[in-house]
Amino acid sequence: MPLVNLSNLNFDQLKVSIRDYLKANSNFTDYDFEGSNFSQIIDVLAYNTYISSYNANMLSNEVFIDSATLRENVVSLARNIGYVPKSKTAARVPISFTVDIGATSNVSKVTLKAGAVCGSTVLFSGENFIFSISEDVTVRVDTDGLARFNDVEVYEGIYVQQQFTVDARNPNQKFILDNTGIDTSTIKVTLKPDETSTVKETFKRSDSLYEITSTSRVYFLQEILNEKYELMFGDGVFGKKLTEGSLGYIIADYIVTSGANGNGVNEFRFVGSLVDQNGSPISIGISNITPAVSAQGGSDIESIESIKRYSTQIYTTRHRAVTASDYEVILPTIYPETESVSAFGGENLNPPQYGKVFISVKPENGSHLSSSVKRNILNKLKRYSVAGIIPEIVDLKYLYIESKSNVYYDDNLVAGEDTIKTQVLDSIGRYANSAEINKFGGRFKFSKYQKVIDDTHRAITSNVTKVEMRRDLEVRANQFAEYEICFGNRFFVRNHGHFPVHGGRILGYNIRSSGFKVSGISDTVYLGDRANPELTQGTLILFKLNSNTEPVIVNNNVGSIDYIEGELNISAIKILSTSVDKSTPIIEISATPYSNDIIGLQDLYLQIDKSNVEVNTVVDSISDGGDVSGSNYVVSGSFEMDSLVRGVPVYTTGVTRIDSTAETATVPTIGTVQTTSTMQSTTTTSGTSSGGGGTTSGGSSGYGY
Repeated sequence: MPLVNLSNLNFDQLKVSIRDYLKANSNFTDYDFEGSNFSQIIDVLAYNTYISSYNANMLSNEVFIDSATLRENVVSLARNIGYVPKSKTAARVPISFTVDIGATSNVSKVTLKAGAVCGSTVLFSGENFIFSISEDVTVRVDTDGLARFNDVEVYEGIYVQQQFTVDARNPNQKFILDNTGIDTSTIKVTLKPDETSTVKETFKRSDSLYEITSTSRVYFLQEILNEKYELMFGDGVFGKKLTEGSLGYIIADYIVTSGANGNGVNEFRFVGSLVDQNGSPISIGISNITPAVSAQGGSDIESIESIKRYSTQIYTTRHRAVTASDYEVILPTIYPETESVSAFGGENLNPPQYGKVFISVKPENGSHLSSSVKRNILNKLKRYSVAGIIPEIVDLKYLYIESKSNVYYDDNLVAGEDTIKTQVLDSIGRYANSAEINKFGGRFKFSKYQKVIDDTHRAITSNVTKVEMRRDLEVRANQFAEYEICFGNRFFVRNHGHFPVHGGRILGYNIRSSGFKVSGISDTVYLGDRANPELTQGTLILFKLNSNTEPVIVNNNVGSIDYIEGELNISAIKILSTSVDKSTPIIEISATPYSNDIIGLQDLYLQIDKSNVEVNTVVDSISDGGDVSGSNYVVSGSFEMDSLVRGVPVYTTGVTRIDSTAETATVPTIGTVQTTSTMQSTTTTSGTSSGGGGTTSGGSSGYGY
């Protein structure tokens, strides 16, 4: 009889299959397969079959990009569809220093040579870091005898120069860069006829064949085994061909970096090389190094999971951006420092803006893109954009999640409540740093958040957690402005239009804000709301506080609120100052979500605000056996509110009075753009804005972020 089909890799079942096959063979009728030497032979056959099946299975897995596990195989499969994984990126920092030459010196120029420039003065994360440049920097000596090196951008890592000689007799010659950890953005390729020649041609990296001719000075790059890289040059049809005698000597300069480990270094010592215009070394008169910021922008080599995801998506775009998802895929390839990106079409806005795609980018270091980076990205996107579609980069806006947890625990299983509290905060911190939250399109999963708390320690029996979502509204101080701020999530309506305090108990408004001062009202005021009978919309009000339970309304209508869309529109108002200042005047506005599962919609970047995570511990008197009847069990409210406002309340002084004469203004509506969800409008003569803010009659605008 034929051998059965072996589809199981279990060793014991393989033995059974082989034994059954032999038993069915008439030549082995009288053999004892359990007690004879046949048992040992069957073990060997089963083991051999097991190993062969395992190898065949793994080999089959490595053929497909979805199932491959070895990096070299994943990279090779991605290469087949034209994808080059992102390399390590060096942390970089602009530094400044001076060299005192002396006013009477004959030195007119000072050159900082390529290579190491500075090193970290102290161990950072247990390591010393060297920062380098890949080409010389020359400055003139001023009339004070100082050579001023201002904002020289240095890269964490070691500067390396590698040379190759083209061998026409070797048609399969490869140009492999010997080092791992190369930041490919720092690679500079120069070609000369031979080693002694002074004539040089610089070749630029190309990632496609578009617009490449037979004379284009380009090179191509691909990752090979062990995270090394290979340089490839043209064949005379696509790209200029290398030949002995004309382009026979290759010089490759690059930086070998530690990647993300170099981020945060901010103290430096000079280790570089300086020469004057005659090449004479300079070693004295060098000042301390002043960094503009801490080193940032470093990142590690692209992971296997990321390669699997983006390589196939890049292939589907075919190097063109038509849909919003195409932009989300292409942008990380042209701006490697992208941590997260969201793109959505203008047709999703209200009213629609056809022919536009809005892009919001969270860089790996920092919170916003500079204007120059935005311009650079838009210029690169022109290669991919199709006619009739205009990409527009908008600043990201943060949607913060705040929580208050009462954690119940069995005090028989833990030494003290501080252990519970510390470990819970650590668990929340790890969850807050996870990729599940910190991204566009992120989702805060309430049940998972509670499970993270419950699983922290075996003594924890349960937790009662209340969450709020917050946006920060950046105001234009001393200017009349309208503001719009969107949460992208429906609000829970706790107050149906009643007074927010009953019998001394705070019921609260549906929103809370930090304090601010407006023109025409001397006291600190806060935002509140009154729901309409249908509970879908409401009116924004201003109130002040006589005490924690005595709100006094000072303006009955300063705007509108949409509970379904999670959107506030503040009418024209002149804000003088705010109680919260985060380098700019800020009004914090928070609300309870209708659903405890919160999403980061469109251009909202979801983030847990760890500074506003509160953890309280409560002894579970039932679980520890101290109060089995539950008579003295401490109940934690899920909807309680301890204050009408955010932050420390500021109470009024003097006689309370209702002031309905708050200074307001009418802002002309010119080219207003209103949007749904998180796109936020401004009234401005320029037409559109995707920020969450307001405008003044002069065209200034405030943004929520």
